[in-house]
Amino acid sequence: MIRCFDKGVFLQNGRLTDDAGLPTEQKRKNTMAWQILQAHNTSSDPMELKIRFDAMVSHDITYVGIIQQARASGMKEFPIPYALTNCHNSLCAVGGTINEDDHMFGLSAAKKYGGIYVPANQSVIHSYAREELAGCGKMILGSDSHTRYGALGTMAVGEGGPELAKQLLKNTWDVPMPKVVLVYLTGEPKQGVGPHDVAIALVKATFETGFVNNCVLEFCGPGIEKLPMDYRNGIDVMTTETTCLSSIWETDEATRRFFKTHGREEDYKPLHPKDGAYYDKYITIELDKVEPMIALPFHPSNAYTIKEFLANAEEILKGVEEDARRRFPKADPHLTDKIHDGGVWADQGVIAGCAGGLFDNITEAADILRGKFTGSGAFSFDVYPTSVPVSLELMKVGATAALLEAGAIIKPSFCGPCFGAGDVPANNGLSLRHTTRNFPNREGSKPGEGQFAGVCLMDARSIAATAANGGRITPATEADYAPVRHEYHFDGTVYKNRVYYGFGKADPTAELQMGPNITDWPKMHALEENLLVELAAVIHDPVTTTDELIPSGETSSYRSNPLRLAEFTLSRRVPEYVGLSKKIAAQENDRRSGVVSAHLREVLSQVGDADELAKCTQFGSAVFANKPGDGSAREQAASCQKVLGGFANICYGFATKRYRSNCINWGILPFTIDKGVPFDYESGDCVFVPHIRQAVESGQEDIPAKVICKDGSVHDLLLHVKGLTADEKEIILDGCLMNYYAKRMAAEK
Repeated sequence: MIRCFDKGVFLQNGRLTDDAGLPTEQKRKNTMAWQILQAHNTSSDPMELKIRFDAMVSHDITYVGIIQQARASGMKEFPIPYALTNCHNSLCAVGGTINEDDHMFGLSAAKKYGGIYVPANQSVIHSYAREELAGCGKMILGSDSHTRYGALGTMAVGEGGPELAKQLLKNTWDVPMPKVVLVYLTGEPKQGVGPHDVAIALVKATFETGFVNNCVLEFCGPGIEKLPMDYRNGIDVMTTETTCLSSIWETDEATRRFFKTHGREEDYKPLHPKDGAYYDKYITIELDKVEPMIALPFHPSNAYTIKEFLANAEEILKGVEEDARRRFPKADPHLTDKIHDGGVWADQGVIAGCAGGLFDNITEAADILRGKFTGSGAFSFDVYPTSVPVSLELMKVGATAALLEAGAIIKPSFCGPCFGAGDVPANNGLSLRHTTRNFPNREGSKPGEGQFAGVCLMDARSIAATAANGGRITPATEADYAPVRHEYHFDGTVYKNRVYYGFGKADPTAELQMGPNITDWPKMHALEENLLVELAAVIHDPVTTTDELIPSGETSSYRSNPLRLAEFTLSRRVPEYVGLSKKIAAQENDRRSGVVSAHLREVLSQVGDADELAKCTQFGSAVFANKPGDGSAREQAASCQKVLGGFANICYGFATKRYRSNCINWGILPFTIDKGVPFDYESGDCVFVPHIRQAVESGQEDIPAKVICKDGSVHDLLLHVKGLTADEKEIILDGCLMNYYAKRMAAEK
């Protein structure tokens, strides 16, 4: 079905070959990825990219902080089209007016700086980008990890807010030229197999080994022409879960029709690798052999065919229960209770967001459910179309009526169920979702407080087949239905009537509308000569997600207030982290005013003259995790640590480039240690890093440190900070990206 080959390959005349007769390095330049990246590269070095994007997108969890960063750094107007969507928190805000206050800030910023403002419930972020911004050969940067428009010939990247602030300040996104991995598609999916099935199978094949980590996936092969555009988009958006950097697909007549349908045929152009293109690795996908899939909690890679899952449900669900109890001691999961009456029964089905809420997914779900009923039991079935234009067309073709008659609930365009802000199942509930992720807390439950619910990812087709059976998990290949292929007609009238199009029309006299919860970033200090960090959280899970570092859902309502949002840092994984970090930060504030705490004096005395060291040693908190940063691009996962006085992450490796970049941009040292080196320390132990400022300045990558344990013992530890660019060094030295830009502005004056 899916095979991964850890060796190079050429693509000659559309076929895989080990030898194309020309030097490999020359043939690297024949990939689509190389051509697009180099067209956007402002550096003279093709291997060290400095990229300027064609457009940017942000949603309402992130755009206030981004604009505040850029504004504080001297931004006068948006230099490229920048769309501000309101799809993440529009229905789940807590605490008075703060949600709509943020939206009004967004509209006023679009007027002042020349942006595009998409009101709440009009479109989810990636649907709007596909409909209005994508174009063949373009590059788009988004502050959401699922910024992927490769199926439309657009290389898109999801990064944290500071990287978008850099673009607003006419700076660049800096990255080494990534490896390019060929994804070669053959065959045609069988009826009942949808894009999520292909995507989940791809994630299963690649995630755990890191096979495509920080690479570009380039989709080619004869199987592409068998896939409608919604199908391609549905696979493409999930490539984020492989931890790849970006993606790009060959384009064809179907791509051209998409742009023509959306009134932008001029944005189409044929994209293909040049003959003999060389790829560093390759993956083959036989589409005709893909089966309906299910991804069990707590990761999209924890996947099985539905057939395999049903045959081994008790064993598999017991494993999930054990994992849940290990992660969440207060939880009492009983997922094996879902096995009864000859099947496995779910409590909820949801089709939503940038992956699930697409036109073809919903119309085929309607075909499966037409004339059937979801039942009057506990099972519920909710559908969120991805945009108002999609909703309009679903009504016109009768899909909405068929779903409503079957018992479905149709909801507005909103990302809620995808990030834990809607459709939270009951305790011990099992939710089937065609959304992007099923991380812990991602469904909105709070297992740290004894509430537990699990999310399984499935394709819309199998969710509909399950709904037709009252919640009994059923692969769509067993459903008796005849899919109707509707030609999609895009009606952009609602956008013309509701979206504010302000690019190129910045009005410096317009005032920003600042609600009472919108605050500036607190002052951050430059890195001092030495660094002492106290471990405030030690996490030995294989991977730590950004949803664990800063939970999504209702916590995001405080997205515009850094201090209030920081109160939720690691709250569902290490509840004591915030209190410990605040205690450490208070001691650092005292130190800066000349008062050295007894605790700080005692620790420093283990490695030298405490009084002298206290004058030049910054004291803050640190997080240890085996592999942190999988998941969302939200920079709050890093900024909240910094707001609480965090100065370092220590790990064996970062799960994603974007999280490491977020740490750097907030002045957090991205320390790694060698694989195999035990890290048996615990909260309260300290790590002393002498001469860290000098080490960063000089580019020293191997940095000796001392671990000072609570029992008074001192141990050597070798830390690494590898591959910092010149700008990244300066950002860390200055304390954060905003300080870096403030220094540059002062120098220019």
